[in-house]
Amino acid sequence: MFTKIFCGAIGLLIALVFFAIPILKIRETALIAVVLIGVAMMVYEFIETLRDKD
Repeated sequence: MFTKIFCGAIGLLIALVFFAIPILKIRETALIAVVLIGVAMMVYEFIETLRDKD
């Protein structure tokens, strides 16, 4: 369980940093909306993965 949490948190952090760079440089409302939707989907999938029984 710890491995799932640790690897998932590292993956989320890397993805957030990856998406933050273009957002900070471009600052387009449509881009921000699309990235936020994608991040919400990633977080939802991470939570669902943690709820699954091993």
